[in-house]
Amino acid sequence: MDLQDQLKNLFPDHQPEPEESPKEGADIWLQQEPIICKYEKRKGKPVTILEGYNGADEDFKRLASLIKKNLSVGGSFKKEIVIIQGDYRDKIMAMLKDLGFNVKRVGG
Repeated sequence: MDLQDQLKNLFPDHQPEPEESPKEGADIWLQQEPIICKYEKRKGKPVTILEGYNGADEDFKRLASLIKKNLSVGGSFKKEIVIIQGDYRDKIMAMLKDLGFNVKRVGG
């Protein structure tokens, strides 16, 4: 007898609620102006920089953590700019477009 059967025996009237898995990033505020995605080298290391988001700071931090988690890279959020370690412009732009953002690529 597994755990589900034991729970049914203890609580026969209970009806479990269906679980809904919301899409990641679904609660992030979208904007009309494009987010600027550019590439720089800082101290000889490549970094991808995202700027131009005019929503709440918490939404931008959540967006930064979503990008870092999906790409398995490091990065930071400073002064309304997201800095991602490495050159991931194409992957980040595709990810943001899937979430519904307008993205503009700046530089080579």
